[in-house]
Amino acid sequence: MKKKFIVVGGGAAGFFAAINAAELHPELEVIILEGSNNVLQKVKVSGGGRCNVTHACFMPKELTEFYPRGKKELLGPFHQFMTGDTMEWFENRGVSLKIEDDNRVFPESNSSQTIINCFLESAKNAGVKVLTSTRVNSIERHQEKFMLQTAEQSFEADYLLIATGSNAKVWSMIEALGHSVVSPVPSLFTFNILDERIKDIPGISVPLATVKVIGSKLEEQGPLLITHWGMSGPGILKLSAWGALELYQKDYKFEIEVNWLSKKFDTVLNKLKSVKKEQPKKQVVLRAVFEEIPKRLWEKFVVTAQISVTTQWAQLSNKQLENLASQLTKSIFKVEGKSTFKDEFVTAGGVDLKEIDFKRFESKLHKNLFFAGEVLNVDAITGGFNFQNAWTGSWIVVNSII
Repeated sequence: MKKKFIVVGGGAAGFFAAINAAELHPELEVIILEGSNNVLQKVKVSGGGRCNVTHACFMPKELTEFYPRGKKELLGPFHQFMTGDTMEWFENRGVSLKIEDDNRVFPESNSSQTIINCFLESAKNAGVKVLTSTRVNSIERHQEKFMLQTAEQSFEADYLLIATGSNAKVWSMIEALGHSVVSPVPSLFTFNILDERIKDIPGISVPLATVKVIGSKLEEQGPLLITHWGMSGPGILKLSAWGALELYQKDYKFEIEVNWLSKKFDTVLNKLKSVKKEQPKKQVVLRAVFEEIPKRLWEKFVVTAQISVTTQWAQLSNKQLENLASQLTKSIFKVEGKSTFKDEFVTAGGVDLKEIDFKRFESKLHKNLFFAGEVLNVDAITGGFNFQNAWTGSWIVVNSII
């Protein structure tokens, strides 16, 4: 009778592990148990439906810098399976990838369905059994094996990989096996802000803003997007990842300072003064001096700086110029909460990393019990890094099971 390698969780990490296990170890029976009706749902919505597969950073030490939690633990694993290995894996299965200007990696099709189809076809060809609507209710260790109970039947596993992502019920089962779980808090989220300066202009963005949490060391740069509920974009999401625990403790009520240009106040003020000299008779509101600032946002800043819409540059006082420079480089906004997207966003928290052997992604408490992906207390900023953690962990598990 074949030994069984069972994967709990039909997501990215689970499929990647199952496919590789079946291909590398044909002597195993490989089974995926997924509680919902559908598999790979997080893959489907990731990257705005395009699936940000990984990131074009090819140095392990450099790559670890994108992980607020797991940085130290992932250095060794990244030397075993890296971003380039991920890209090769998909390309060998007929998925053409592209590197975008910000180094994010996507399928050339711009569709996450391409990645899903690759997984489903590879799993079928490798003989992986995929059982949906099969929710695991309990996990117990019986001598050398693991017993998994669902509503309909029980399963016996010689090797067990838990790759369920953020799942409170599964974490409870893991705790029942003796592991510690760090309480989860949101790691990637947007900021809820009610402010006249960004009201009624959703969809407006700037390419490089600097955002600081006032009274904190938290500061990040990146594109910033104005939304119906406040602010989002990579700059905000990076800040939320690094500040996940601190912002949770603040109950998501704090103030931020936004430098919309990522330029010094004096530099911006001098530019405004030169425009005043060069275009004295033009109305201030009609043209944004900086091309990075969309016209509708510029209009908001002009009004906030107490400049009339009919005012010409020559009529501006030094105080008004300073007010406008301040709006552009140190706007203060009050954050009154967060917004997360359940299907796509990640959490900080999970199985305590001290209890994991990262040479194998194996439990230090139970031989042949493995973890990969977000079920661990590992998370990254946005940009393909969370998927890379999943691919690396799953690959190392598969190469450790026999």
